[in-house]
Amino acid sequence: MTRYKTIALTAVFAAFTAMSTAPRPAAAITLLEMLRGGPGADNRQRGNDTFFGRRLPGVSDPVADPEPLPKVSGPRYYTYKPEATRPVTIAAPATAAAQPEVVAGSDASTTASIAPVDPQSEQRRLLSETKLRASDDIAAAVEAYYNAGRPLIWVSENGISERARSALAAFAEADLAGLVPDDYLVAAPAEAAADADALARQRELMAFELSMSIKALTYVSDAVRGRVDPNKLSGYHDIKRKAVNFKPLLNMMRLSPDVGAYLKSRMPANPQFQALQAELVRLKAEQSDPSQTITIAPGTLLKPGVSNPELANVIAAIKVRASEVLKTEHAATLAAYTGTPEYTPELVALVEGFQKESGLHPDGVVGKATIRTLMGDSNAAKIEKLVVAMEELRWLPADLGSRYVFINQPAFTAYYVNDGRPELSMRVVVGSKANQTYFFNDQIETVEFNPYWGVPKSIIINEMLPKLRQDPGYLDRLGYEVSYGGRKVSSSAVDWNSTHNVDVRQPPGSDNALGELKILFPNAHSIYMHDTPSKSFFKRDMRALSHGCVRLAEPRRMAAAVMGTTVEDIGAQIAAGQNRAVQVPQKVPVYVSYFTAWPNKDGVIEYFDDVYGRDEYTRKAFAVTSEARSARS
Repeated sequence: MTRYKTIALTAVFAAFTAMSTAPRPAAAITLLEMLRGGPGADNRQRGNDTFFGRRLPGVSDPVADPEPLPKVSGPRYYTYKPEATRPVTIAAPATAAAQPEVVAGSDASTTASIAPVDPQSEQRRLLSETKLRASDDIAAAVEAYYNAGRPLIWVSENGISERARSALAAFAEADLAGLVPDDYLVAAPAEAAADADALARQRELMAFELSMSIKALTYVSDAVRGRVDPNKLSGYHDIKRKAVNFKPLLNMMRLSPDVGAYLKSRMPANPQFQALQAELVRLKAEQSDPSQTITIAPGTLLKPGVSNPELANVIAAIKVRASEVLKTEHAATLAAYTGTPEYTPELVALVEGFQKESGLHPDGVVGKATIRTLMGDSNAAKIEKLVVAMEELRWLPADLGSRYVFINQPAFTAYYVNDGRPELSMRVVVGSKANQTYFFNDQIETVEFNPYWGVPKSIIINEMLPKLRQDPGYLDRLGYEVSYGGRKVSSSAVDWNSTHNVDVRQPPGSDNALGELKILFPNAHSIYMHDTPSKSFFKRDMRALSHGCVRLAEPRRMAAAVMGTTVEDIGAQIAAGQNRAVQVPQKVPVYVSYFTAWPNKDGVIEYFDDVYGRDEYTRKAFAVTSEARSARS
């Protein structure tokens, strides 16, 4: 259901159903003539004449073969390119006025021939000679600060300042906030020797001063909006990058009593980020415990009533991974189990309980999804997911709001949050790997009851057109509406070998692809939430199965939440049977997001499969960014 940004071509030419297909005189008016201004218009320039998609009798058709089947392709992933940089240009100080020349032997011969150099001017000159690069916005802020004649921040007369030491300590702990300490690495000048070259020493200190200012602003930028620009990762990312006002920051750091604390304070303060960061700190401090590592043979499939030697590993994994509540509930079963391979009803109930609390389909079958959950991610894999999740959270508003809908695609779950608390969560189906759901933010504006489904061009071209070329009446039999230029036409009257614009939609009904309702947040990708007649999909653990839109397991409950009404009222609207769009009383933010690590309602971090492989592209962007920064240092 996604309308892609890059649509390769249009759909098909259509004709009116009410018109007869009986032979007409060669001079009869064709549909193309009507559209082009009347009988005979441009007739001599066309290679063949058609009558509502069919050849006129007696008129030759020099192009008998149909056009090749076209395709609409989706967005692509990009090779990430780091942010462009430019030289930081600090203006040199004005040259001091020349002193009168002193004649040897005169009374003034005992005085200096030139005025003493102002240390500040000498420092400014050395700053102007320092060659460093930064992104344009950071370079502009650094230039504005020093060219305004403001005091130095990071160095004192003889060495680096305490303010610099505080900032360097914050840089060194950047990994605890999901950043990379080496991205802010600045070599501190060594203590000056007694016989050190004073000019060389000052040059070294000025290079440190300028580098520290660039790195401090880079740290703030990374903390606030992330290290990478999400829109440069793929065409599926559509997130407006945050603006950072760098201009006042250096002066704020100069005046701050604790620069290190100030830098750390620029991290997101929302509870989701704090939960992710706390988990990251815990995992980094935790030594990997070999007893917590469970191995279940690849390809294991354990069904109720069968025997399998891997059952012992499955039960061992449940003892490690399951909640204390579940283990207490099944304490007798766990105590009685002696490692036998028979998968008895009591053990099936234990596995079903684990599957249910893990968000899996509780059928007692131990397959890929259950084994993946039982084995869990290694600490290293969890840390990687946490770092990516913290980056992605920086792309979103610092405050998600007190009332919003949050869709996490890897979790296949949608949440409704009200007054800052999750009030509702439900299973969802998202786009398949070939028809991925985008990562973007918007606002819910409308709920449409008994909706029409306007078939996206991608589905018409990629999926319907091959069938229609073999069977032109295919859409008529399915009850779809076909129109051209705003007029209804018959599917069977269309020449599906041509490539002209046509619209196809499915009327409301029990088999409508959108079900009873859809929840709209107008966006460039034509993505929305909706009901579906394919209820069996919600029983699956892997639910990346749609054309891009988000199918809801409980659409009436979600509609009631965003409309601020009851499920009964939503049911009455549907029962009326009319296609009707109703504006929500107050727009609701919606985050169509992608997090493979995310806190649940209790603040416990849960981990999910990277269904689209997006985390890997983000990690590659991290590496490219760090490499570029290292080359500039």
